[in-house]
Amino acid sequence: MFGFAHVHRNCRNRGCIPPGALHVQERHSLRRRVRREGSARAHRREDSSRWSAYDHGMRLRLYHHPDGTRVAYRECGAGPPLALVHSAMLSHKEFEPSVEQLADRFRVVLPDLPLHGDSEDSPRHPYTLDWFAEVLGGFAADVLGPRPRIGGHGAGADVVLQAVATGRVRPSRLVLMPNRLHAPPQHARARAAWRAATMAGAIPGLDRIAGYGARTAFSPERATRLSVRGNPATRDLLRHAFADVPGNTDLARAWAKCARAWPLGAREEVMGLYPRLEMPVLLLWADQDRMYPLAPAEEALRALPNGQLRVLQSTGFLMAYDDPVGLAREIVAFCG
Repeated sequence: MFGFAHVHRNCRNRGCIPPGALHVQERHSLRRRVRREGSARAHRREDSSRWSAYDHGMRLRLYHHPDGTRVAYRECGAGPPLALVHSAMLSHKEFEPSVEQLADRFRVVLPDLPLHGDSEDSPRHPYTLDWFAEVLGGFAADVLGPRPRIGGHGAGADVVLQAVATGRVRPSRLVLMPNRLHAPPQHARARAAWRAATMAGAIPGLDRIAGYGARTAFSPERATRLSVRGNPATRDLLRHAFADVPGNTDLARAWAKCARAWPLGAREEVMGLYPRLEMPVLLLWADQDRMYPLAPAEEALRALPNGQLRVLQSTGFLMAYDDPVGLAREIVAFCG
């Protein structure tokens, strides 16, 4: 049984990729996709057979940013566009369990952030939060059109908020899933250790082995810890996210740049953003997420002129895997 939420109240380029466009990507990007999808197929019957009914209906597209960044994204369904941006270290697959319900009402667009999934991983880019917001702004203008419905989780929500704050994205409706908002992140020591280990990827020699350590730390066997309900399909999520990491020196160096530039402390400037968010804002939270507690969302709700907070019961960090129907139900009810 799926738990009901507690309530707190206060076009674009529609065409497919031109023929042959995929072949102009760097060869390692294609090889890693084949390797990742081959690994996923090997475990599909055990972990993710329930999602296969609509996996084949999701279409792969590419967005090319003016600075050369490639953003891979999947889309499914028809109707007004709805984009959902995944959290750090994951990919578009974070929201796949809810796609079937969402695609009945929207053209669901699931991008892979740069450094994730099948998107750009070249170390030539700065990988600052503002750069991510710039890329997202270009992506939204080209793929989603004006006034899109957009949401984000974790680091994806950080990027969405930065894009909105700088005027690069002007959403008609904004969905913020668990993230740090204006508060300092939880588990500061663990995050500092992650940053130090990731920055070691910039050191020649260590860049080649850094990926093996990352895959060990985020092994599929540990994935069920991210799900309150112990959903075994989470193993395929991490398997997909880290399939191409070991031995990828470009990715290690790029992640080192990102770790150095990414803000780790409280983003106090976000508190000043809340009163300026005149569009409807949904804070869609999990009740058992140890990384992102409920208190900052309740503080943000008081500052939002047109906000509401809904909490999905018996869900954790991976809400779409704990309650895919509940997550989709709340987004559909809010985004119309």
